[in-house]
Amino acid sequence: MADVKWIKLSTQMFDDEKIRLIEQMPEADTILIIWVKLLAQAGKTNASGYIYLSEKIPYTEEMLATIFNRSLPIVRLALSTFQQFGMIEVSDDKFIAIANWEKHQSVTGLDKIREQNRKRVAEHRKRKKELGCNVTRNGNVTDIERELDKELDKEKEVIPYVEIVTYLNDATSKNYRYSTKKTKDLIKARWNEGFTLNDFKKVIDIKCREWLNNPEMNNFLRPETLFGTKFEGYLNQQEGKSGATNQSTSYDGYNFDKEFTPNF
Repeated sequence: MADVKWIKLSTQMFDDEKIRLIEQMPEADTILIIWVKLLAQAGKTNASGYIYLSEKIPYTEEMLATIFNRSLPIVRLALSTFQQFGMIEVSDDKFIAIANWEKHQSVTGLDKIREQNRKRVAEHRKRKKELGCNVTRNGNVTDIERELDKELDKEKEVIPYVEIVTYLNDATSKNYRYSTKKTKDLIKARWNEGFTLNDFKKVIDIKCREWLNNPEMNNFLRPETLFGTKFEGYLNQQEGKSGATNQSTSYDGYNFDKEFTPNF
């Protein structure tokens, strides 16, 4: 499951008789470190105290020596000691489990975490779908969907789709959707070219001053026109100049008539 990021350790851990006995053994410090590592591994596995590579593959002593970065003889000594003291249980098929895991770790609390994380993953997948990302259905993508896909790749490098389209709608009294694929593709293309949020707002401001009150041009205050390949030209347009050569038929180098729609 690998969706729990913490385990509980009692502040009285070192008052326990078993721990005090271990402290008198050779390599006591290393053995205690291995014990804490086992507890952490059980928390990561999040399977009621069991520790395994997968549900069908138990950890071997050699595997634990590798992932704990400790020598094999010391790991064997530690496991033998923990089993002798009843701190771990080892099944016939070699699966290791922390004894009395439910006593030391709040199973109710862990279940609550699982449910919270399930809801987080569901909301994350919904968000990815809204943003047009591939939604993973494989339940084996753990670590809370790889930390919610690194917070959705920092919200896709923080492309402010919502703010840009909201600014356009407020300026034009229209109702374009930020989630429309065409609109997002246009904004993303310009964003990847290095343009900023202020650049988008400036283009909207420039073209609104020029076109908003013009019945023939008002309809072209839309994402596919403003955020298309003419974006940089609009951005660098001198305000107050439309670039028109014939006010009735030409705007920004485009010729319009009643029968044709310009291709921006």
